[in-house]
Amino acid sequence: MPTLNELAALLGAEVVGDGSVVIHRMAPIDSAGPGDITFVANPRYLARLKDTTASAVIIKPGFECPGLAMLVCDNPYLAFAKVLTALHGQRPAPRGVMDGAWVDSTAELGEDITVYPGCVVGKNVRIGRGTILYPGVVLYDGVEVGEDCLVHAGVLVREGCRIGHRVIVQPGAVIGSDGFGFAPDGRGYYKIPQVGIVVLEDDVEVGANVCIDRAAMGVTLVKRGTKIDNLVQIAHNVTIGEDTILVAQVGIAGSSKVGNHCTIGGQAGLAGHIKIGDNTMVAAQSGIMSDLPAGQVFSGTPGMPHREWLKASAAVKNLPSMRKTVSSLQKRIEELEKLVRER
Repeated sequence: MPTLNELAALLGAEVVGDGSVVIHRMAPIDSAGPGDITFVANPRYLARLKDTTASAVIIKPGFECPGLAMLVCDNPYLAFAKVLTALHGQRPAPRGVMDGAWVDSTAELGEDITVYPGCVVGKNVRIGRGTILYPGVVLYDGVEVGEDCLVHAGVLVREGCRIGHRVIVQPGAVIGSDGFGFAPDGRGYYKIPQVGIVVLEDDVEVGANVCIDRAAMGVTLVKRGTKIDNLVQIAHNVTIGEDTILVAQVGIAGSSKVGNHCTIGGQAGLAGHIKIGDNTMVAAQSGIMSDLPAGQVFSGTPGMPHREWLKASAAVKNLPSMRKTVSSLQKRIEELEKLVRER
């Protein structure tokens, strides 16, 4: 187990107090005990530190915690993530292809991989060094999975799709299902073959039960570092930029392009063939029907600048009384018009 000094070296943080204390785990303020480290990212939780029995706390500069060793850094939340990884994020030892897995003889398997029982690995699949396939993963023919990936139980990756290095795919996700493409023939709908693929670049994370459709032609692309929450739907030929966040139940229609460093809030919907600029934020449950410029915040349906949406929302609660007022004014106008006509 690391000492506080060793964790400080990992984080580039300053130690205040006993740096030789050994840290066994990360724990919340209320349940932390001796040998534990906790953290405070929000100043309103500082008062709770007086009752903690933790050995140390990760905290911003400028605060004092008498009797408690401190790791002082500018970003306690990021430090929390790194310490949690150091203490609890060790990968399991590789176990090779386990009994009960089916791997085609043409598959290329890197060193130190693990393939759990129930996995199916098709023809000409390539799996990089250190990757783990948990039970029930299915890789269709021609799939490529990079190094040090975690592909969790029940994930399905269809033919030809490519996954980069250090990608995490949570249980039940489907990568490369058919895009929703049909041509009306006058009576019904003729299915358009979906012959493209999905590409997930390095360091992407895909949440549970996410569906990312293969392109009709070409590529559905999720670029480096993007994080996708549970239950997101990404349609065919969509491009998602680097380091973008898609929160739960977002839906993005076909051929839309989302820029770099965007945040799309939960249950927001994006229409097809639109473009979202870099560093744009879309609030939860918004409906975006047209292109959005870079670097702004949008809310509502149809989407509008957030400040305008706040004003419109404030007016909504007054609509019942406004309706009565308008009705009363309309009645008075009619009475006045009647008097004028009688004269």
